Amino acid sequence: MHIVIDYTPAVHQRAGIGRYTRGLVNSLMQLSPPHRFTLLVLGYSGAYYIPTHLPDGFALRVVPLSDRWATVLWHRMNLPLPVEILTGRADLFHGPSFTLPPAMMPCVLTVHDLSFLRYPQGAHPPLLSWLCKAVPRSVRRARHILADSHNTRNDLIELMHVPPECITVLGVGVEGHFRRVQDPTRLNTVRQRYQLPERFVLGVSTLEPRKNFTGLIAAFNILAARPTHADLHLVIAGGKGWNYEPIFAAAESSPFRERIHFVGFVRDEDMPALYSLASAFVFPSHYEGFGIPVLEAMACGTPVVCANNSSLPEIAGDAALLVNSASPEEIAEATDRILLDPDLRRDLVRRGYAQTSRFTWESAAQRLLEVYEALGASSSTGR
Repeated sequence: MHIVIDYTPAVHQRAGIGRYTRGLVNSLMQLSPPHRFTLLVLGYSGAYYIPTHLPDGFALRVVPLSDRWATVLWHRMNLPLPVEILTGRADLFHGPSFTLPPAMMPCVLTVHDLSFLRYPQGAHPPLLSWLCKAVPRSVRRARHILADSHNTRNDLIELMHVPPECITVLGVGVEGHFRRVQDPTRLNTVRQRYQLPERFVLGVSTLEPRKNFTGLIAAFNILAARPTHADLHLVIAGGKGWNYEPIFAAAESSPFRERIHFVGFVRDEDMPALYSLASAFVFPSHYEGFGIPVLEAMACGTPVVCANNSSLPEIAGDAALLVNSASPEEIAEATDRILLDPDLRRDLVRRGYAQTSRFTWESAAQRLLEVYEALGASSSTGR
């Protein structure tokens, strides 16, 4: 088969869907599949990641039409211009980021979550309006849909009435470099680079309402007031998303504001050391399609507190303390237990290593290849 994958997110997005697309395609390459793949990139300007070598069977196709203009033409103006104009003829097209262009060939669509329907108050209003139009249209175009979690699969069935047999759960993997860092020099380099305190609780994600950093700060205020945590700090890592002003306002109004640190976007190669330096990782998001930072922290041997909503219980399993994201008191108490109970810490770390072993890019890529080949077989027989 000739399969086209929209590789644009991998080139232009550092985290999130960009990381997902890179991880999945890199592992797909390692399988050496007997098919021809075209990695479509819309616009190279401002590219974050450019692959320097592709194995046999994989080719990069960069077109001058930017992702922004493609979105305008396909999803705002709804022009019926088939993607084959850019890709040439192919047997299958895979859109890894919520939307599909018009196409004459069969299409696979990845839907990471339906947070814009389940938690609309957490979405940027212009983005919410666009997603509510573009995603249902793309779902209707898709021959088959990939969901990051069973939670997203259930949402697709309930909210968009997708037949269950048209959905495959394709979990996200943890990249191999996410391992506990023991090297003192490497740890000290990252500590100095981001000016990290000695003892801290870590939060990681884009700064936006859905991630609930205001709740994390409120929980930290409870902890920091206790004598047992007089030296405890809170470190928040992540780039600015939207409506992040209340997060900074909550930190500024905290009586412990000098112990709250925003370090911005952290380089991917520094993340394992950052996780390893943290005393605990707290992820109190209001809604997640997958929640990969939970697994990254576990892979680095950091005990985890995370919310008990959406996909997070199936991702965390029994390897984290689950809490109500709307309760700073619950978040604080769970974090307090981890910080003060060494037996609990050891148990969670052990369980965390076991849990992360269930999520690999290799298994995700193998499952993806099975989906491609099943769709290719059904297309060739006219089904």
